[in-house]
Amino acid sequence: MTEENQFNFTKYEKARMLGSRALQIAMGAPFLLSLSDEDLKKISYSPIEIAKLEFEKGVIPITVKRPLPKKTAIEQ
Repeated sequence: MTEENQFNFTKYEKARMLGSRALQIAMGAPFLLSLSDEDLKKISYSPIEIAKLEFEKGVIPITVKRPLPKKTAIEQ
């Protein structure tokens, strides 16, 4: 993960973000990384694998809101 993405996500948050992003990619959303045809062939054009690569680079445009006590929330 990059320095910008310093937050520790739970496995549930990570699964939700990867699943949501993979669905977006499967529905035709543009990739947020520059991938060559050779790279795409290596991962068999899998939306899940592309979403994992985006997550590792910290470019997934999805935020996580965690509830805090006293009805406040923090956005990560």
